[in-house]
Amino acid sequence: MDIIKRNSKTAFNYILAILKWIAVSAVVGAVGGAVGVAFHISVEKVTELRTEHEWIVFLLPVGGLAIAGLYKLLKMEKLGTDNVIESIRTEKSVPFLLAPLIFVSTVITHLFGGSAGREGAALQLGGSIGAQVGRIVRFDEKDMHLATLCGMSAVFSALFGTPLTAALFALEVISVGVVYYSGIIPCLTASLVAFKIALLCKVPPVRFSIGEITPLGFSSLWRVVVLSALCAALSIGFCLIMNFSHKGSAKLIKNPFLRAFVGGALVIVLTLIFGRDYNGAGMNIIENAMNGQAQPFAFLLKIVFTAVTIGFGFKGGEIVPTFFIGSTFGCVVGSLLGLDPGFAAAIGLVSLFCGAVNCPIASIFLSIELFGSGGIIYFAVACAVSFALSGYFGLYSSQKILYSKTRAEFINILTAQELK
Repeated sequence: MDIIKRNSKTAFNYILAILKWIAVSAVVGAVGGAVGVAFHISVEKVTELRTEHEWIVFLLPVGGLAIAGLYKLLKMEKLGTDNVIESIRTEKSVPFLLAPLIFVSTVITHLFGGSAGREGAALQLGGSIGAQVGRIVRFDEKDMHLATLCGMSAVFSALFGTPLTAALFALEVISVGVVYYSGIIPCLTASLVAFKIALLCKVPPVRFSIGEITPLGFSSLWRVVVLSALCAALSIGFCLIMNFSHKGSAKLIKNPFLRAFVGGALVIVLTLIFGRDYNGAGMNIIENAMNGQAQPFAFLLKIVFTAVTIGFGFKGGEIVPTFFIGSTFGCVVGSLLGLDPGFAAAIGLVSLFCGAVNCPIASIFLSIELFGSGGIIYFAVACAVSFALSGYFGLYSSQKILYSKTRAEFINILTAQELK
């Protein structure tokens, strides 16, 4: 009888815990979904405005001053995505004001033509929302970490329309080699609720058509392996350049206002020389790459535009730029390898994303949600190769590599930000 009582009590506690997290994560998902929809619409509207009035890009330095001023006013100059990631492993909290601050500053960046994505804002918005809900319900430290992960999943899901990727990315990105399995139900619930809200608000999920995929065979497989290896090398280069731009600009120009102004001016010069394809997120260029059309050096120019924009103090994210860089690189190089250009663009997008964020499982699910399951073997191979060959580099300096990529060994190091 005692065993039955103990087991019954254990089962009851498990059920209560699951119900608690479903309720809380649904709330986080609803709030995150609504904020994500508002953020998506805001970025789309300012992008349309900039496209209709091309002269707006000349005000980018003024936008940089506004962003620097906001962060200075709220005393959050050093806060960003890395702080959200770090809060999952430590007692540090995510300030609630980070949510409206990153919302406004990212919209400013897109309005005036800075080269940035949206997911940096998504992770910071979501992390701040999840942490605030955790405070309201008086969670302890461990539960606060899961609430933060829920928020990250929710806003990411609402923005990209990839609920499975959003949930797995949040669980996988914190500590490479260890997945926070306790967060599967909370993150998935928050992600699905946010996704549903986005659909109800008629925010279309990001999807691409890449046509018919070549049946699995050695001839195509080795080409995918080579392309993925090249994408891994490119992901290392991208991470190094982003870090160099951030540290180099801060060392060269210590005043954040002057740094943002100079960065905006540099982007204007680059725009006048190379055109407007590299301003904003560039989703139209990614779409073109999926249709087999990409300029030979588009991926290099996007790296430069993004490094200057984010490195000099503008806000946004690096993941959509990785989509741009990976898809255009894959389209050009894949066609030289004999692959279909559109299919190669898809391989490039997923493998570069994987190499930059060190999240192979989330990357595989990303390929399914973006392109369908027809080429799952190719994408899985691409992610495996890119993950292994990208070493211990990454976009997020607070991301930890807990286990070696080459052997069963606990290493517990932060992602490398420079060559040793």
